[in-house]
Amino acid sequence: MTSSPLVSTDWLAERLGEPSVAILDASWRMPAEGRDPRAEYAEGHIPGAVFFDIDQIADHAGDLPHMLPSPQEFATAVRRLGVGPQSLVVAYDSLGLFSAPRVWWSFRAMGHADVFVLDGGLRKWIAEGRAVETGWRESPHGEFKAHPRPELVRSLAEVRSLLETGAAQLVDARSAARFRGEAPEPRPGVRPGHMPGALNVPWASLIEPDGTLAQPPALQAAFRTAGIDLAHPIVTTCGSGISAALLALALARIGRPDVAVYDGSWTEWGGRADTPIVVGS
Repeated sequence: MTSSPLVSTDWLAERLGEPSVAILDASWRMPAEGRDPRAEYAEGHIPGAVFFDIDQIADHAGDLPHMLPSPQEFATAVRRLGVGPQSLVVAYDSLGLFSAPRVWWSFRAMGHADVFVLDGGLRKWIAEGRAVETGWRESPHGEFKAHPRPELVRSLAEVRSLLETGAAQLVDARSAARFRGEAPEPRPGVRPGHMPGALNVPWASLIEPDGTLAQPPALQAAFRTAGIDLAHPIVTTCGSGISAALLALALARIGRPDVAVYDGSWTEWGGRADTPIVVGS
C-alpha cells in the first residue's frame, strides 16, 4: 500500500468484492441541513459498502455530539460492520471529502493502521459513471480488536494545557467567519469566536472543485500561509470533531500522521462559560 491516507476510485474499483477490503459509507450532514444520510445510503452507495453511522457509533454518556466511544463500544460496533483485524478499511462520504476523515481518524485512534479515505468519495465515483447499489447491506461479523492510541486524541484539559504552555499549535478547521466570531455557531448555546492562539485553516479551502483533496504542494502552502510550523506538534479542532479530522488527513498526506484531534472541539469549548474566547482576527 501507499503511504498516502487516500486511495483513488480506480484503486477501489479494481478491488470491489475482495473480502479483505471493508468499504464504509461514512456520510454525515450538519443537523440543520435536514438530510438523512442513512436514507441516502439506501438510495445509492458503492457496491459492497456498509453504513458507518457517525452519530450512533459514539459516546452517548455526555451531551456532546459523536464523541469517540470507548474502545470496547467501538470494537463491538465495527465488528457488526464486518471489520476484522486484517481488514483494509476504506471510508468515503457523499460530499466528496468531508466526514469520511472522521472515520479514518477514529480507526487510527483505535489502533487500526490499514484505513484509508476514498479521494473524491461517492460524488467522484458517480461522476465517473461507476455502478452503485441500492438497499441496505449488512456484513458477517468481523473480529476487530481495539488497541487505543491516546496520542491521537486530545481532551478539554489537554487543550487548556497546551494553550498555556505552547506545547502544540492548535489549528481550527471552521470557516474564517466562524473562527473570527462574525458568523453564528450552528448549535444553540455555543459562543462565537476561537481559542486564544489558535490558527485557522478552513477545511473547504483544502478541497478541489471535484471533491478531492488538494495536492501536497497546495496543502503545504495553505498551512504555512496560516502561520503553522509543520515541524512542530499540531492539534486540530473544528465545530464538533468532523472537519478537524479532515485537517489531520491533509497533514498526514504531507508527512504528519502524528497529528491529534481535539474531540470535543468548539461545541465543547464554546459551550462552556469557563473557557477563554477570542473574537476577531
